[in-house]
Amino acid sequence: MSTISGTGSAGSTDPGFAMRYSVASENLLVLAHIYTATAALTVGALFGLLQGFSRANFLALPAQFDYYRILTAHGVLMALVFTTFFICGLMTFATYRSIPRIRSVRLGWTGYCIMLVGTLMAASEILAGNATVLYTMYAPLKADPLFYLGATLLVAGTWFVAADILRNVISFGRNNPGKRIPLPAHACACTFVMWIIATVGIVVEMLLLIPWSLGWTSGIDVSLSRMLFWYFGHPLVYFWIMGAYLIWYNVIPTTYGGKVFSDSLTRLAFLLLLVLSTPVGIHHQFLEPGVSAGWKWLHTLTTYGVVIPSFMTAFAIFASFEIAARRAGVRGFVATVRWLPWTDPVFTGSALGMLLFIFGGFGGIVNSSYSMDVLVHNTMWIVGHFHVTVGGPVALSFIGAAYKLVPALTGRKLYAPKLALAQTWMWFIGMLLMSTSMHIAGLLGSPRRTSDVTYFGAAGAQSWHGEMVFAAIGGTLLFISVLMFVVVAVGTRLLNEPETQREAFAFAPAEEESMPTAPAFDWLGRWATVAVVLAVLAYMGPLHDQLSVRHFLAPGMRTW
Repeated sequence: MSTISGTGSAGSTDPGFAMRYSVASENLLVLAHIYTATAALTVGALFGLLQGFSRANFLALPAQFDYYRILTAHGVLMALVFTTFFICGLMTFATYRSIPRIRSVRLGWTGYCIMLVGTLMAASEILAGNATVLYTMYAPLKADPLFYLGATLLVAGTWFVAADILRNVISFGRNNPGKRIPLPAHACACTFVMWIIATVGIVVEMLLLIPWSLGWTSGIDVSLSRMLFWYFGHPLVYFWIMGAYLIWYNVIPTTYGGKVFSDSLTRLAFLLLLVLSTPVGIHHQFLEPGVSAGWKWLHTLTTYGVVIPSFMTAFAIFASFEIAARRAGVRGFVATVRWLPWTDPVFTGSALGMLLFIFGGFGGIVNSSYSMDVLVHNTMWIVGHFHVTVGGPVALSFIGAAYKLVPALTGRKLYAPKLALAQTWMWFIGMLLMSTSMHIAGLLGSPRRTSDVTYFGAAGAQSWHGEMVFAAIGGTLLFISVLMFVVVAVGTRLLNEPETQREAFAFAPAEEESMPTAPAFDWLGRWATVAVVLAVLAYMGPLHDQLSVRHFLAPGMRTW
């Protein structure tokens, strides 16, 4: 465990050396997360490109990379691995840089190694054809036990990261009575408290799936396993979103000389996400016959409630834009938009992600309405919504933040900044084209989770073929954008020489004129208790219903 002065090498008594050694170790830990996320993004994007070409009938996939195998790999690598590694690295960095030196880098490295081992185990089983169950892992499709064990290790590793972050926050509170938790660390703590509550669902599901996959039980309760997955599955979305919000609130204002609009509003937004993210998962199960209409209605209401912190964030971010512009003597909406630093890829990545989030938010309201979800649930509309959500505000914000993080961590200038800027626009255009085409195809009836959508040349299927072609073109632009990002990220680390003066990384301060922050906003333990209570109330009834009826256990099947 590192001390305040860091963890120097054996025999070193120089405090300055010890401090430099510790910071270097911390930077390397964060870089390991970022570059692992980049590797997952690259491979996952390749598999996504192949899917798009397959559905557009541009190519026939070989047996060793059949459609459902690469669909599983794409979903796991992009939705679980890329996002989880990047968020863990980002929030470790934000906590370390905003809180005085009370931390355990060894704890962080332990978490990273467990996550990496789990990822390699799960990915190898998918690519070997032993886990073609899609990223939702829906039973009765049965994967190899090593896949489930790998997924469990991936989640377990994040708990070590959470322990490291929460340890720092708790230690800060004990050592600084009466002081506010630094805003970036507060956001990180809220995110990982929510994450711990949410991942209980997937852990319990694994306690059912692993013995079943080993043949130790006669079957699996399909409906129960799906409910446990979605207890975790929708908070997973807010895990991504909270990572993006951390960037929007605390990093993006520094690109245009702005400040956080309100310290108290920001804390409240993250606290609301902590409290409301978990009791919403059943809206993913509107078409499940084993869940009563009453519980579906309740989760619809809580889903609309979680929109509130998103509206708060939109208001705060745009208010920060306007206040900074007015201080610079700029007035008017158009003039303010033109004044913003669109030539900075750090800003542009998040700003374009915010625009995409508008479309994602609209689609989310449609999906959470039972009557409308029935029309789009099993169509490409859902795929388009999913991509514009995780691929818009989340992935694009993460990529933009990497353009600031990697130079700060490596002490090197950003490689090819014009290429980085072009990459953010290429991603935006590709995602807009692909997701819009998917939404339209869904309205025309194109199914999701289906490898061949030609239906032997049926006239109805021809109506959405053009949209599949446009989606493939958009996917191609996205893949090119990913390659551009890899060039910049790798080039910064390997091709640029270290600078004599390392670029400082600072988080945005809060506006002095904003209302003071209530002490209650730092009572994270009490807010966590409220979150647990709401989760129990939202799922106590549905789980009771599942457990009280006669169980029909599925023996499991392999259809590939």
